[in-house]
Amino acid sequence: MRRKTVLIIVLCLLLTPVVSGCDSAPNGEVNVYNWGEYIDEGIFKKFQRDTGIKVNYTEFENNEQMYAILKSGSATYDVIIPSDYMISRMISEGMLEKLDFSNIPNYSLIDGDYKNLEYDPAGEYSVAYMVGTVGLIYNSTLISERITSWGALFDGRYAGQILMFNNPRDAFGIALKYLGYSVNTIDEREIREAYDLLVQQNPILQAYVMDQIFDKLEVGEAAIGPYYAGDYLDMRDSNEDLVFIRPSEGSNSFVDAMCIPIGAKNKTNAEIFINFMCRTDTCLANMDVTNYSSANFEANEEFGADMDPHDYEIMFASAETLANCEVFTNLPQETLELYDRLWVELKK
Repeated sequence: MRRKTVLIIVLCLLLTPVVSGCDSAPNGEVNVYNWGEYIDEGIFKKFQRDTGIKVNYTEFENNEQMYAILKSGSATYDVIIPSDYMISRMISEGMLEKLDFSNIPNYSLIDGDYKNLEYDPAGEYSVAYMVGTVGLIYNSTLISERITSWGALFDGRYAGQILMFNNPRDAFGIALKYLGYSVNTIDEREIREAYDLLVQQNPILQAYVMDQIFDKLEVGEAAIGPYYAGDYLDMRDSNEDLVFIRPSEGSNSFVDAMCIPIGAKNKTNAEIFINFMCRTDTCLANMDVTNYSSANFEANEEFGADMDPHDYEIMFASAETLANCEVFTNLPQETLELYDRLWVELKK
């Protein structure tokens, strides 16, 4: 999910004739909005060769940024890839189109474990893309002790070397987990206790970050921060001193899925793109670039066959690991508004 995000537009080859069955939208295109470097961009060329549809590709940094852009109407997209809890919110607010699965026959390749989940119980609005977990990444040359707890992020001994998620749901989720609460609590007292902990953390933070964590941890500019398991495997290629752990208090596991925003201009093209993304060869290419496990059961089996056991557990978390994780769920509007107010206060 998620590395070195820069808003870009990728235009794949020159426009070729649109295949039969696509929308009669101008130029036979599809506009895709995804997390930073969460895809093998080389597949766009293959998609255009196979379908005649051009991909316009843009990246976002987190769910909240994506939601705000769509809610404001300042940009339009045909395919978006939000996370579970945000999909639930967007469904409840009428922001997503129902999918026509006759255009997505490769949906049969998606593992049943990733269908009809709580965020889309009827399975009408989304097709799972990638799955993963959150953990702590630290530099073993800068922190010599073995880290096991989220408490390291609130430890004054590492002042000026600590990074924190730059979005409210993840940041509050970590604080809540450390305090022994659910990441999905709606208890205002618990949420405010988490806020107080984040306020106490503020003076010892180096920065709130998302994809900037790559540069900071890879070059030793910071010592520790929370991030996603798949990205750790990518970061370790640049710095073998980096260590990944899932804290003892538990963590977040997530599913990111492909959806179509309401009013998409190229809906059929979007469904053709989603179908292409479900193909086993496409999933293998994306897994090779992102180091996340796919929702495609064939791709997962093939990709994981020869992996090192340690790396396999990071990429394909065991049932025991997942039992100690929580999936973010959509929260009541009053809780979301409380989060917004507290986040603004925290970032002042």
